[in-house]
Amino acid sequence: MATRGFGGRRTPADVASRIPPGQALTTGFPVLSAGPTPRVKLAEWSFTLKVGPRPLVKWDWDAFNALPRTRITRDIHCVTTWSKLDTDWEGVTIDDLLAAAGFAAPPTPFVLAHGFDGYSTNVPSADLVGGKAMVALSYDGAPLAPDHGGPARLLVPHLYFWKSAKWLSGLQFTETDTAGFWELRGYHMYGDPWREQRYHDDL
Repeated sequence: MATRGFGGRRTPADVASRIPPGQALTTGFPVLSAGPTPRVKLAEWSFTLKVGPRPLVKWDWDAFNALPRTRITRDIHCVTTWSKLDTDWEGVTIDDLLAAAGFAAPPTPFVLAHGFDGYSTNVPSADLVGGKAMVALSYDGAPLAPDHGGPARLLVPHLYFWKSAKWLSGLQFTETDTAGFWELRGYHMYGDPWREQRYHDDL
């Protein structure tokens, strides 16, 4: 993973309780990715919801932006040890996405998030619903920049940020917990920053 724009800072006492173990506060927004940044044209963007291999619903950019929008402010934590507080996002919650597809609850226990660059990551379905996660379309009041996963990325702020897949192209609901890109390369299957679940053998 490549990064720029991050310099460790001493954690102020009034925010120390919001910084997980092993993390350092940053006021920037480091750029991290597993490969080159894809440039996804809005006219070619689509989002597909699948259960197993079966596509159920597909939205183009205009149809996806017609779904209910929600704004949230959350702290985020990267496995490379930086944390950023009070980040502002707007997008479509996974709850609203499921409702638009006709589901009252997730259809399977697990999800694979897929990106336009071939990236994938696994997340338990329970960690995406109840207001915990969204497909983010904007950051800090502006459309999401390509370097940060635009035009749309998954946002699961309570897990390490590699779980918030960039350049999102769809969610695939699965019966089993299937490892994604970094999980296949030794990262933790869950990734709780408060338990320092960085690598596969961390508890």
